[in-house]
Amino acid sequence: MPQKINPINFENAEGNLQLANSMFQYFERKLIRSRLQRDLSDSTVRRNFGEALGYSVLGWRNIQSGLNRLSVNSKHLKEELNNHWEILTEAIQTVLRLKNDTQAYEKLKKLSRGKKIDKEGYSGLLKSLGLEDDERLKKLTPEKYTGYAEELCQKI
Repeated sequence: MPQKINPINFENAEGNLQLANSMFQYFERKLIRSRLQRDLSDSTVRRNFGEALGYSVLGWRNIQSGLNRLSVNSKHLKEELNNHWEILTEAIQTVLRLKNDTQAYEKLKKLSRGKKIDKEGYSGLLKSLGLEDDERLKKLTPEKYTGYAEELCQKI
């Protein structure tokens, strides 16, 4: 099919890594058992360590090459994100828990699970929970909300 772009790098990576893993599993099974005598078959098997490592390196290079060929459609991702205000229910839940609401999760689950929420729906959700005056939540948008992601990334 001429319109289809095959993920050849990822398919090659899959094959090389499966082969490497199979070899490593074989080494594990073969080399941990001793016959309590001179066993020349071990030396033959050990000569293939480099081959298994080579398949591993090749597989990871294929993955890297495939990732380098990918491009992100930022415009589409931003549109998709901004059409799903329901992701902000996590922030609402956090605020409710800060206010000692022990039923925060259950309330938001009931109000949002399986529902698509837009900007107006988000405002209504805040109002129904008595949070319409919370400036932090009023300023949030799906695009701006990252939770602790930035802070956590700095710790890595």
